[in-house]
Parts: sequence; structure tokens; C-alpha cells
Amino acid sequence: MGDRTHTHTGAAGGATTAGPPGPVRNVVLVGHSGSGKTTLVEALALAAGAVNRAGRVEDGATLSDHEEIEQRRRRSVQLSVVPVAWDGHKVNLLDTPGHPDFVGELRAGLRGADAALFVVSAAQEADAVAGATRAAWEECAAVGMPRAVVVTHLDTARTPFDEMVRICGRIFGHDDPDAVLPLYLPVRGPEGPDGHAQLTGLTGLLTGRVSDHSSGERAEGPPPEERLDAFRAARGRLIEGIIAESEDESLMDRYLGGDELDTETLVVDLERAVARGSFHPVLAAAPAAGGGRQGVGTVELLDLITRGFPSPAERAVPGLTTPDGAPRPAPVCDARAPLVAEVVKTSSDPYVGQVSLVRVFSGTLRPDETVHVCGRGPGRPGAAGSGDHEADVRTGALSSPFGRQQRPLDACAAGDLCCVAKLSGAKTGDTLSGDGEALLMEPWTLPDPLLPVGVRAHGQADEDRLSQGLSRLVAEDPTMRLEQNQDTGQTVLWCMGDAHAEVALEHLRTRYGVRVDTEPHRVPLRETFASRAVGRGRHVKQTGGHGQYAVCEIEVEPLAPGTGVEFVDEVVGGAVPRQFVGAVEKGVRAQAARGVAAGRPLVDVRVTLLDGKSHSVDSSDAAFQTAGALALREAAAASQVRLLEPVAEVGVLVPDSYVGAVMGDLAGRRGRVVGTEQETGERTLVRAEVPEAEIGTYTLDLRSLTHGTGSFERAYARHEPMPPQLAERLREG
Repeated sequence: MGDRTHTHTGAAGGATTAGPPGPVRNVVLVGHSGSGKTTLVEALALAAGAVNRAGRVEDGATLSDHEEIEQRRRRSVQLSVVPVAWDGHKVNLLDTPGHPDFVGELRAGLRGADAALFVVSAAQEADAVAGATRAAWEECAAVGMPRAVVVTHLDTARTPFDEMVRICGRIFGHDDPDAVLPLYLPVRGPEGPDGHAQLTGLTGLLTGRVSDHSSGERAEGPPPEERLDAFRAARGRLIEGIIAESEDESLMDRYLGGDELDTETLVVDLERAVARGSFHPVLAAAPAAGGGRQGVGTVELLDLITRGFPSPAERAVPGLTTPDGAPRPAPVCDARAPLVAEVVKTSSDPYVGQVSLVRVFSGTLRPDETVHVCGRGPGRPGAAGSGDHEADVRTGALSSPFGRQQRPLDACAAGDLCCVAKLSGAKTGDTLSGDGEALLMEPWTLPDPLLPVGVRAHGQADEDRLSQGLSRLVAEDPTMRLEQNQDTGQTVLWCMGDAHAEVALEHLRTRYGVRVDTEPHRVPLRETFASRAVGRGRHVKQTGGHGQYAVCEIEVEPLAPGTGVEFVDEVVGGAVPRQFVGAVEKGVRAQAARGVAAGRPLVDVRVTLLDGKSHSVDSSDAAFQTAGALALREAAAASQVRLLEPVAEVGVLVPDSYVGAVMGDLAGRRGRVVGTEQETGERTLVRAEVPEAEIGTYTLDLRSLTHGTGSFERAYARHEPMPPQLAERLREG
């Protein structure tokens, strides 16, 4: 982070050998959509010599966005890894999508990384910074992950750099704004015809040196006279921030006493504070201009990553247990230790098949060796995997991803990332361990998908492949859930949002050859009796031979919600022979399942068999089943049958400024607010009960209403009577 000589050897990720972990840095880039993460990865790869020319998102030519769908949409939809070499280190840059629909890819990147670069755009509104990135920042803070902030798009900025620093201090450092401070001040060139001044260099606040890229090459010198006042003020605040985080208590006394502190001492304390996750430097960055290799801020960023961010050995490893929950010793980041690794992402390649992105936490992973794969089931809270499973599996070829390329590896040592081909049966979130020992890593949490999309096969050929295609899609993406609704008969794919659903259906078509049509999600309605009623079922037919004869009389009365269907036999005197009572019940229950008014299952009633008639020859089980069904339908015709709709318990977490708008919106959805709770960070949790029919697209609507700052959870509460006018409209429809 000071003045130094830099060496780089191009793209990292060639063949490696086992041994002590080499100098690796795993860094995830986090930021809202359009903040410039992918462009920044290109600039860093160019500065490190990994590529000879930086690709552009607009041209579909970047390393990260190598899928056709990403190139067409001009935005990332999946996690990608770009390894580069800098100053003797391998730096794995994990580029994540900024769209909130792809939060699963972001969580995978956080799991695979040891530090984070939060990329914010000065060309976008401040609300976009807060809404899209604060949750991820807080998640990193909860585990002590080191973080830095990179401000992009200063050449087309709506917001000046110093104002962006204040915004970041308020949003990210609300407990301690002085822990979010710049290390450099931007240097601008003259204003262009559009009124914007190009970012041409940076002034180091600790070194006092200016790096100038205006000629297309990097040049250094002292800050000009007209910028000295701003430089001195920012430098003083930075030094005070570093001293506040220093473990040397004498530094503050020396500073206040007027002593000139040694720059190297400040740099060392700064690096330690960054590695601890207690200080978060802010830097500016811009792509290379004028044909140069080094963009503004790229060298400084790579220095920060290699000198300030911790190595994998300096970061705590997630806890380990056996499948039955017994704790195991924490793994050690040592290539010679027993193997412990985790699948952080699963994808399909049309030529290779299944490809698993694996983070090795301990030991060394090699191709063509047996590993034990262990995964959690959906019953475990926060589990990222899908379905309890464990098996011994032989690894396929190992490779280091670099855009669409896969560069072969001899081995992957502790602390590093690699791709493993054909790791059969392994799913995202599964733990890999040495042969013979089943281990589970502490799970990483994922939000529930809350947007339901009804799907059906487009044609007969698609029908045959639909089930397998959907199952494979869900196995790859743990933020997706598949539901076969027994009440509605609908296949429902639960997604994070509309963009997530569109990408999933395109993957279904292009990867698995399955075309589907979408349809509106149908909520599972039910029916019940509003009052007591009686019904008589008479099924009498004579056809020349054995006829059909059965008569039964029933009484139906409503019961408490959640009771289901009760059947009571109160026949006396053998009016309905004992052997046919079960047939009556079977007919009643079959008709209840089909519904009696709107074709929805009948629930929460007691059906009492009171009387009936039989014939010694013509009565049969089938006849009494039919009579039971007829009796229930006659009782329904004599009573008011209510439609019941599912109601969800909803918890909506929003900034305080949006509480009124959210409560008004919930009321417009026939919701009942049952309470509010004050949360940290000037946020409020609004609890409400809302009909499920009204919140099918709530995840999209809430995002729009709160500019991406709101989130919600839902859980089924019960079925309640639907308003009569809505029920009548549904029956007529």
C-alpha cells in the first residue's frame, strides 16, 4: 500500500503441486447491479498481465460473463472466478452478480472468499448503494470478514468522491464512520464537453505521492499546490483513524504531541487493521485509458489485496460436525492435513457434464482419488444442500477456471479454489472429506425463494424430460425450490425473482433440452360448510341382472379450522349393514377430496351417517360409495359452502422511512398488520397476515416499493373464508 516494486506473472492457476499453502488471496467482489464489478475484474486482470486486452461488458467479451445469456443481457447471472498473479501471490477474484435475484451466487462467493471488495458506483443514486449492498456488508461483519470499498464511475459521477466517502461511512460504518476512510484522493483531468472530468490518477494520503495516468502510462510525483489543503485534511483524518485501530497506545500521544509518525509504521498498523476487519479503506478505480495497461487504482487495489487482506491460514474455518451433529476438531489450513473441502457452486457443461467449484479448507484435493461426499437434507435449518446423502465418490479432472477456459491442475492445496469434473451426486453446500470419514461443514444460510412460477411441459417430448430437468436445475441452485402441489396439481418452481426465473427456464431449455410454458400460480383453495345440513343419497338402478341399490342419509356440520373431515357412524338397527358403512365413508371422503361447489377439497366438517336402506341382492360397496357421494352433494346444495383461502404470516423488514408505505400496501392486499418491532440500523419489522393470493409477486413489488432495501419472510398460517364477492367471482370464472 506504500511505494514498492511490483512483479506479476500473468494468469494464476497453472499446474500446482502439494505442500504448504502458497500465498493465496480469495477476494469476492460485491455490489449492486451496474456498479462496475465485472469491468473492475477486467482492469485488475489487465494490470496483472493475465490478459493483453480488457474486455467490455457492452461487447460481451469479459472473462466473467462468458455464458451466452450473460453476453446477451449484458449482466452477470452467475459466480465466476478469475485468478491472477501479483507480487508472488495467486489472487482469486470472485465476481458475483449484482442483481438481487442471484443472491445465491453472491452467498457462494462469500463462502469461497476470505475478504470482500464492495464496489459502489458514483454514477448511481445513493439509495442503490444502501439497498443492494448493506445486507451483504452486515453478513461479512457478522463473521469478521475484512472489507474494502471501491468507488467506480467517477468520470460520469452524479456524486463527488468526498460525498461518496461520507455515504459509505454512513451506510457501512454506521457504528464507526471513521473506520471507513479513503487511502487515496482522486486526481482529475480537465472537464470534457459533457461536463465530466476524467479520473487520471490518485494521491496517496500516507505517501504523499501522486500517480498520474493521463498519458496512458503510470507516472508519480508530489501533489500539486492547489490540492494541498484537501490533502492535509484527509491525511490527518486517515492517520487518526489508523491510530484509533492501532494496538500501540503510544501512537496517539506521539501524534497529539506533534511527532511526525513514520509512514511505514502507519502502513503496518493499517494492514493489520484491514486484516482484522476493523478498518475499511475506500479507493477509487477506473479502467486503463489511452492504451495503457494499468488503470487508475488497479495497482493500489492489488497491493491492498496482497498486503492488507488476510491469507486463508489467517481466517477462521467454518466448524465441523459428524452427520449426527457431534462436533469435530476445526480443520487446519495446511496442505498436509486431512482433506476438508466444500462445493460452493454446481453447474453443467455441455461437453464435460457436471462441474463443481470447490473451496479446499484443509489438506490437498487431487484428481482421480476417492473422497467422501456428505450433504444435508432440507430439514436442517439453513442447509445449502438438498436431500440427506453421503457416498464415496471418485474425483474427476481438476482445473482452475479462467473465464470460459479450464486450465488443468495437478492438485489443489488448502486455501485455494478449483473446479472438479464429474463429482457424481455432489450438490452445492456438500462437504468433501478424506475417504472413510463423513464430515459436515457449518452450513451457510440462504434466503427462501418467494416468487412462485407455474410450469408445464410445452409438448410430449418435453413431458418425458421435465421431471429430470427440473430436479437437476434445483440441485445446482439451492435458491430454487420445486413443488408438486397436490391440491392444485400444479408444478411450481419457486424462484428469487423474475430475472432468476427467466434464467432458470433458459437453462432448462439450453442445458437439458426441455421447453416449458409458464402459467399463473394457483393457490390451494378449500371448501367448508357454513352451517349444518342434511343430505340423502339414493343410488338405485335395475338393469335386468344384478342391480345397484344403496340409500344413505347423512348430517354435515362445520368444525374448527384444521380439523379435516371426520366421519361418524350413528346407524341403528342395521339400516345400513355393517359391511357397507366403510363404503359410505369412502364415497364421502372421495367426494370431499373432489369438492362439492367449486371443485376444491372439502375440509373441517363432521359427516354423520344417520340412516339408510339396503337390498339383500343388489347392494354393494360400489353402490354405497356412490350413495355416500350423492348424499354429500345434496347436503352441500342445501347449505352455504364457503371457499377458504390460505393466509400467510408475513414479516417485512424495511428502513423506518418505508414503514408507512409498506403498511398501506399490505392493507391494499387485504392484509392485517398484527404488530411492529424496532430492529437495529433504523429498520422496522412489520408483522402481518395476508392472503397468499395477494402476495404471489410481493418479492418484486416490495423491491420496487422500497428501492431494494426491504425483505420479507412468509409462512403458512391457516385457511380462512374468502370474501363472498371474491368467491363468487372465482366460481363464475
